[in-house]
Amino acid sequence: MQLRQHQLRQIRDIEYHLLPGSDRQTTDIVIERDGIITVRPPKRMSPEQVDATVFAKRMWIYRNLAEWRDLNATRVTREWVSGESFLYLGSRYRLQLVAEQDEPLKLKEGRFCLLRELVEHGGQDAAHQVFESFYRAKGLPRLQKRVAYFSAKVGVTAGDIFIKDLGYRWASCTKRGDLHFHWKCLMAPLTIIDYIIVHELCHLHHRDHSDAFWNEVDKVLPDFRERKEWLRRRGAELDI
Repeated sequence: MQLRQHQLRQIRDIEYHLLPGSDRQTTDIVIERDGIITVRPPKRMSPEQVDATVFAKRMWIYRNLAEWRDLNATRVTREWVSGESFLYLGSRYRLQLVAEQDEPLKLKEGRFCLLRELVEHGGQDAAHQVFESFYRAKGLPRLQKRVAYFSAKVGVTAGDIFIKDLGYRWASCTKRGDLHFHWKCLMAPLTIIDYIIVHELCHLHHRDHSDAFWNEVDKVLPDFRERKEWLRRRGAELDI
């Protein structure tokens, strides 16, 4: 879920986004993919009580922010030149700039073939856009198929599926069951994509990250901890 109706607050040297309260019993503090701290408290808590909770958890926040900085220190900045590598479904493919083809971007013969004139005339923004469009177009039917497969295992009925730029979230779900996935998910290995899907589907049972929620995830993916850890450690690589 993207930041909506949030309130920016600060307690000492910790700035955080206070999200709308939930029906959960505990306060959920998360270091998001871009380093933003988000806090979703129970509805019963006042902003001042949330401040006190965040301050009490400050050492945990400091440790996790330091770790986030370490993990993101090696973020790769890719260049739009032949030979550069780009990810799709966990595999790396070399970029080849080509003079002619009937689409701006194609994956063929083990390479991403990108029209040279698109880079020369449109620059980085144009190249970025055609890659994003590729992930959206190729990813939607794949995600629809995997959501249908795992919905039966989780015991829920999913709504519509969308691929978009979700900012700092990999995915989100609505109360009516619609699922939203970040287009960058399509760079991840299939095992990680499956984890993201199951994670969101289990939120249709439990909207929080309680023990009951993780028990639902565990029923479907007993190795979810390893997949979750991979995403935490290597998620910064899923970028262009």
